[in-house]
Amino acid sequence: MRYILSLLVVSILFSCANDTPSFTEVQIERVFEDSLSIRAIAPLDENRVWFAANNGMVGLIDGDTPKLATIRYEDSLLHFRSIAATKEAVFVLSIANPGVLYKIGFDGEEATNIEEVYVEKGEKVFYDAMAFWNDKEGIAMGDPTDDCISIILTRDGGNSWEKVPCSVLPKAENGEAAFAASNSNIALFGNHAWIATGGKRARVLHSYNKGMAWEVFETPMLQGGTMTGIYSIDFFDEQTGVVFGGNWEEKDFNEGNKAITKDGGKTWELLSNGEGPGYRSRVAFVPGTQGKGLVAIGSPGISYSYDQGDTWTELSSEGYYALEFVNDSVAFASGRNKISKLLFQ
Repeated sequence: MRYILSLLVVSILFSCANDTPSFTEVQIERVFEDSLSIRAIAPLDENRVWFAANNGMVGLIDGDTPKLATIRYEDSLLHFRSIAATKEAVFVLSIANPGVLYKIGFDGEEATNIEEVYVEKGEKVFYDAMAFWNDKEGIAMGDPTDDCISIILTRDGGNSWEKVPCSVLPKAENGEAAFAASNSNIALFGNHAWIATGGKRARVLHSYNKGMAWEVFETPMLQGGTMTGIYSIDFFDEQTGVVFGGNWEEKDFNEGNKAITKDGGKTWELLSNGEGPGYRSRVAFVPGTQGKGLVAIGSPGISYSYDQGDTWTELSSEGYYALEFVNDSVAFASGRNKISKLLFQ
C-alpha cells in the first residue's frame, strides 16, 4: 500500500511539474488605432501601455484614454522604434540620423517633463532596440557606425549614456546589422545581456557583466541576404534562450528561422526546421510556463508553442510587429495603425 501511495505522489508531482498551460485561442481587443507604424511598446499593467511610433508620436494608452505627444528634433519629426520604462520615466530612441534618446518623466499618471539625454549624428547611425536591467542601468543597440555593433549604456537612471568603444566589442562582419522590427534585439537576465544581429550574418553578442565585456557566438539561422537573420531574441534564464526571424522578403519560408540555446548562447540548435511558422518579428517566453511556452508574432500572424518550440499552433492570422506580456495570459501587441490587448486562453 505504501508503495502504491508513493507512486501516486510521484506521479502527481511529475504531472504538476510538467503542466504547461496550453493556449487554444487568443481574444484580440483593440485599444488604440491611428495611422502609425508602432513597433515599440512598454506595458505598465493590464490597462496601461506606453508606445513609440513614427512621425514623432509617443503616447500612453490609459484604459480607453490615449495620452499623446508629438516630438520634433529641430525641424524634423523623428521615427521611434525603441522604448523602455522605469519606475520614474520612459525612454524613447529614434532610428536613423540623428539618433536622439529622450527621457520622459512620469509621475504614475502623467508625463511631467521631457529632455534629450543622448544625441548621435552620422550617416550610419541607426538604433534598433533598448532595455533596462533595473531602474538605474540600461542598454541600447544599433547598426555599426564603425566596425562594431553600436551599443550605448547608462548607469545613472538614463540621465547620461556612453557609447561602448569598438575595442571592447567583437568586430562586425561585412553586411551585419540588426532589424528595428519589434524592439526585441536585446534580451536581459540577471547581469547578462544578449544582442541579436541579422543581414549577411546572424550572430548573438553576449555580456555577463552588464555590458563591460563582450563575446560573440555563431548561430545556424538563415543569413546572407539583406533581410535575413535574427529579428528577435528572448531568454528564460541564464541558460535557455530563443531566437526567431527568417526572411522578411519570403515570409512563408520556415527553415533556419528559429533556434534555441541551453548553454547561455554558446551553441544553438534549429527548432521545428521546415515546420511551424515562417518569418516572425518577435518571440517571447510565456510567463509562468517554466520556459516551455512560446509566442511568436509577426505580420503573418500569431503562433504558439507549448513545448519550447517543437510544435506550433497558429492562433490568429492578424498581423502585428511587437509583443510584450503583462502576465501569463495577457499581453499587448502593436502593429500597423494599431495596439491591441491579447487575452490568451
